[in-house]
Amino acid sequence: MTDVLTGADARLEPFRGELTGFCYRMLGSGFEAEDAVQETLLRAWRSFDRFDERRGPLRAWLYRIATNICLDMLRSAQRRAVAVDLGPAAVAGPDIGRPAAEGTWVQPVPDALVLPVAGDPAELAVQRETVRLAFVAALQHLPPRQRAVLILRDVLRWTAAEVAALLDTTVASVNSASQRARATMESIGGMPGEPLRPADPAQRELLGRYCDAFERHDVAALVALLHEDAMMTMPPFTWWIRGRDRIRQVLSAPDSSCAGARLVPVAANGSPAFWQTRPGPDGGHVPFALVLLDVSGGLVHGITNYLDADRLISLFGMPDVSARRADPVPADR
Repeated sequence: MTDVLTGADARLEPFRGELTGFCYRMLGSGFEAEDAVQETLLRAWRSFDRFDERRGPLRAWLYRIATNICLDMLRSAQRRAVAVDLGPAAVAGPDIGRPAAEGTWVQPVPDALVLPVAGDPAELAVQRETVRLAFVAALQHLPPRQRAVLILRDVLRWTAAEVAALLDTTVASVNSASQRARATMESIGGMPGEPLRPADPAQRELLGRYCDAFERHDVAALVALLHEDAMMTMPPFTWWIRGRDRIRQVLSAPDSSCAGARLVPVAANGSPAFWQTRPGPDGGHVPFALVLLDVSGGLVHGITNYLDADRLISLFGMPDVSARRADPVPADR
């Protein structure tokens, strides 16, 4: 039995990353995805001596366990959302209301947990695109089983027959669910932005100019990089605003937290992302927010500032605030 379980560890662990990516898309939370994968691997480990590869591959068995765990977790949970789903746009001003519960939000996730480090460039691009906040938020509009079908079929490229076997249903049912899910995703629309493209000189230039303007607190230069309908949000607050002029008002406010702040690149959601740090009491810099950008066509379309930095550090790790890096792309990219 000991040899079986030791062998189980070696065979199960390589699936952790892709399972975490699947569970994150299903659940919309990096924390919950880690919990779901840990439970998946624990259940698989406990029953590994009964696994029979003649009845199906190990990967399919693990995805069956993970899917059932995610569906169980989603039965009593509210749909995670982004700020635009929770109410009308606010006006620029100091009052951003009260924070909403953690379970309200689609949460960010480190790339290292959900994305492969190497592979076919086209496939890596798909993987980055499908962990962007906007895509994951759109997935949350789907009923859980439709969500699983769409992820398995369109993201992971499983066949309809494979998905039907996993969900104990028919190919016709899978095809119907897939069509409905795609129609819903198409109707949601409004998902501007592109994944991080480390080799794209135009994107790197845009991000470099954005970081430079931000750190100089040059509001005019910063706003010039925004799309006219750019949106800014600040989870866990439901407050959000749309439009360059309103964002200019926020950034120009005397009590703006951007003054003296820095941006430290971080690998998150396959997107341009940064830790925003600001001066601390000891003269150093401390994390203040995790910032994700939606960029497209040479402009910034969206700025999501996760203000619960202390909580996110437990998932992402402490940013290196010791030095300013000129490169706006994380070092591991």
